[in-house]
Amino acid sequence: MAVYEYKGFDAGGKAVSGVIDSDNAKGARSKLRRQQLFPTDVWEQKAGKATRGKGINIEVDFSRFLQRVSLQDLAAMTSQLSTLIGAGIPMVEALSALIDQVENQALKLVLVEIREDVNQGDGLAKAMRKHPKVFGTLYVNMVAAGESSGALDTVLQRLTDYTENQVKLRGKVTSAMMYPALMGGVSGLIVVGLFVGVIPKIRAIFDSFDAALPLITRVVLGISEFISGYWWLIALVFGAAAYAGYRYVRTEVGRLKFDRLKLNAPIFGKVNRLVAVSRFCRTLSTLLDSGVPILTAVGIVKTVVENEVLAKAIENAGKNIREGQSIAAPLKASGEFPPLVTHMIAIGEKTGELEPMLSKVADSYDQQVDNILSALTSLLEPLLILVMGGVVVIVALAILLPMLNLTSIAT
Repeated sequence: MAVYEYKGFDAGGKAVSGVIDSDNAKGARSKLRRQQLFPTDVWEQKAGKATRGKGINIEVDFSRFLQRVSLQDLAAMTSQLSTLIGAGIPMVEALSALIDQVENQALKLVLVEIREDVNQGDGLAKAMRKHPKVFGTLYVNMVAAGESSGALDTVLQRLTDYTENQVKLRGKVTSAMMYPALMGGVSGLIVVGLFVGVIPKIRAIFDSFDAALPLITRVVLGISEFISGYWWLIALVFGAAAYAGYRYVRTEVGRLKFDRLKLNAPIFGKVNRLVAVSRFCRTLSTLLDSGVPILTAVGIVKTVVENEVLAKAIENAGKNIREGQSIAAPLKASGEFPPLVTHMIAIGEKTGELEPMLSKVADSYDQQVDNILSALTSLLEPLLILVMGGVVVIVALAILLPMLNLTSIAT
């Protein structure tokens, strides 16, 4: 069964569009008519395909390029699949039910292709591996472990919990930074507006006085004149610097230095380290708890910390494990992981309870991230207000001092 996209009208004459699954285009039209929809165009859709037609009649659907499967979509789909599999519903029927329920069109098309592969005899993990943009290495390996152990519904539930935790953690960081970033942007626009729109007009008044101006006034007027006259140069320099920095970070050396800077930066470095270590602990715990071999799990985890410095430390730990040693020692020797993490891992390895130990560390670090971000948010707001107030005071003094001098001379 394939997915067909359609355009047409409903019984009231209103234009409608959407997708529907059917064996063929004729069946799709019949199904739409039974729903009181009258299609004018029906065509088969494939995951990732953004064009239809041939030759000069080809049409490009640019919305396809913008469609993404978010972590929220993936978590909801995984939870539903876990419930269906746990209820004993066969895989193909469970995927068909998912296709009917999923609202994200990109995910729906991917699920249709997965259902076709499973119906032809492929395992779920093998079918998902063909869609790496939706199902990452971690996801596919956990599904494969669940299939081999016969506990796929349990593994899928763990995947749901893991994905939802990542969504919450990312949401905390984003929401905590959004307000200060918004305030900083607005403050910057106000300052630029003062120097470009207000101060040049006041300069004309000062020039007519033909009197010596205070130092602070001359500095503010100079800055205003430079911004107004050379804004294009400022934009060019900033653009070139940003592009050069982007290209440098794309190199292996640049990426390593940038990631180290992110870990060692004042205040925010601690947050970045806590987030990365929390992701490391929770991911490794979830993989091991789902039956993924530790060497495979370590190889996956180094790709999800999103930091080359930590990834190299994890890679060295993998080499130690391959040689029959522990994972805690090389992590401790790297100096990049907090003592609490390496200590808990060492205890977990000795007691055989590595998974729950890692989960506890992740919970603890998530709470620390939440506390630090809350404190940063409450601190950055008054700090930005002080900075903005200081700029306004300087500009006000630059304008008022000449006025006061002229008034005193006149009297």
